[in-house]
Amino acid sequence: MVDINIIKAMIRENGGAAKTSDFISLGMTCADVSRLYKNGILEKVKHGVYGYSQNEVLPDEKIIKKLFPDGILCMDTALFHYGYTDRTPLEWNIAFERTVSRSRLKIDYPNIKPYFVESRIKALGVTEAEINNGVALRIYDRERLICDCFRYKNKMDCEMFNKAVQMYIADENKNLMNLAKYSKELRVYKKINDVIGVWL
Repeated sequence: MVDINIIKAMIRENGGAAKTSDFISLGMTCADVSRLYKNGILEKVKHGVYGYSQNEVLPDEKIIKKLFPDGILCMDTALFHYGYTDRTPLEWNIAFERTVSRSRLKIDYPNIKPYFVESRIKALGVTEAEINNGVALRIYDRERLICDCFRYKNKMDCEMFNKAVQMYIADENKNLMNLAKYSKELRVYKKINDVIGVWL
């Protein structure tokens, strides 16, 4: 069996989660990995992906960065990050291309809520931000977020929607030129104009 400190270092270097193939590259067998899991040393993130669980809590952000490098934080998760809601999300809202394999998204932890987006608009408004624990993740900027709020308005809590719009209007970092540009691209310009047209 490989020294546990080497295993721990390997997992850390891999962003907090490692695949079975990573363990095998250390000279371990599948049986070794299974034994570590059964003994509570490894924590299963999803099938074939493990984190080090002994005396440590694997941060959600690191798991998401490792498993979903193509994902983009959106909706409730982004609203909370920008301070447009004070409700702590119960799930990680992540945007993926519509063609993504649904089996990839079936994980035991953390809880995620996927949003499936057309490839032509997936990259619109993507930026990067440091989330908790100093982990840099891709996230939609403020303008794309507000456009998405209008796109998914019927699925949002009315109070949360109204607060998000009010907080955006009051945000000194807003970019109204980008809001107009994105809203036309996402076909919500009229909806946004009807509500906050004076700002556009």
